[in-house]
Amino acid sequence: MSSVIAVNLPNNSYNIAIAPESLSQLGEQMRPLGLGQKVLVISNPEIFHHYGKTVVQSLEKAGYTVASHLIPAGESYKTLDSIARIYDTALQHRLERSSTLVALGGGVIGDMTGFAAATWLRGINFVQVPTSLLAMVDASVGGKTGVNHPQGKNLIGAFYQPKLVLIDPQVLTTLPPREFRAGMAEVIKYGVIWDEDLFTQLEAAQGLQDFSDLDPELLQVILTRSCQAKADVVSQDERESGLRAILNYGHTIGHAIESVTGYSRINHGEAVGIGMVAAGAIALKLQLWTENEARRQNALIEKTGLLSHIPPDLDTRAIVESLQRDKKVKSGKIRFILPTQLGKVKITDEVPHDWLGQVIDQLKP
Repeated sequence: MSSVIAVNLPNNSYNIAIAPESLSQLGEQMRPLGLGQKVLVISNPEIFHHYGKTVVQSLEKAGYTVASHLIPAGESYKTLDSIARIYDTALQHRLERSSTLVALGGGVIGDMTGFAAATWLRGINFVQVPTSLLAMVDASVGGKTGVNHPQGKNLIGAFYQPKLVLIDPQVLTTLPPREFRAGMAEVIKYGVIWDEDLFTQLEAAQGLQDFSDLDPELLQVILTRSCQAKADVVSQDERESGLRAILNYGHTIGHAIESVTGYSRINHGEAVGIGMVAAGAIALKLQLWTENEARRQNALIEKTGLLSHIPPDLDTRAIVESLQRDKKVKSGKIRFILPTQLGKVKITDEVPHDWLGQVIDQLKP
C-alpha cells in the first residue's frame, strides 16, 4: 500500500510520498528534484541509531555526499542555541545554496531543520523524513518551521516548504507508545475540523493506543487522510491568513499548558488533547455544538489513552497569562478554533475572557 499526495502551492509545490519500506529509497526519491550534491542529515541520537545507516546509505548510493548532525532528543532542545550548532556544522561541511538538509526525526527535529534551512545562506533545500506519528500527519507538512522562546512555543520561526516529505510507516515500530498516542491527538483533530468520516472510522477501531493496535489498512487510512486534510488546507492558505488557522484546533490552550510546564512534563500531543477538550467545552458554553458531539470527541481522546483533564497543580492564572502571549493573539484578543459540528469548525475571538479561567478550572479533576 502506498500513496502520493500533492501539496499544490503557487511557487513551492511538493509531494508527500507514503509507502512502507521507503526509507531505503530516499536518495532515489530525491534525485529527480535536482538538488545539489551535499546533504546534511539532522537527527537525534536514538533515531539516528535506528535509521541513520539506512538513510545515509540510500543517499550515498544515489550519489550524494552526506554528513550528519545530532541534537539531543526533547522539546527543551528546540532553541536558537541548537540552531547555531546546525549552522556550525553547515559551515564546517561548506554547504552551498544548492545543498540540502534532511530532517530525520519527529516534529522537533523537523521544525528545527526547516528553520535552519530557511535561514542558512538565506534559504537552502530541505527534505522531511518524519519518524513519529505526530510528525507524519502534521509537523512535516505545510512548511511551518521554528524554535521555542522560553515564554512561548514556536514564537521564532518562518514559513518554508520542504522539497519532499517521505513517510515510511514501518519506522513507527520503534516509536514509544506515549509518542504514538501524542500523534493520535493530531489525527483526531483532523476528524473534528475537516473529515467526519475519519472520525467515525477512529471510533470504530478496536484500539488506538499503540502501533500494534492498528492493522496496516487502518494505519494507511490514518496517514493518507490526515496528510490529505492538511494538504487541502495548506494548498488554500499557505501562510495562515485565514483558513489554515483551523489547524490550530486544540493548540491554543495546549500550547499554554506546554509553556507553563516547561515543555518537559506534558508532550505536545497530550497538551493538544487537553486543548481539544477545552475548546469543546467552550463551544458547548457558546451553544455551537451539542453535548453528544462533545461527549464523542472526549470519548475518542480517552480511547487513545490521552489526557482529558488539566493536572490540578497547574496554576490557572499562569495558563491564562500564557494564552495572552500566544502568537495568534490579534489586537489583544485570543483567537480560538471552535467546533460547530463534527467535521466543521469556526474561528472566533469572541470568547469572554472570564470564561477561560472557568473552563480551565472545570477541566481539573
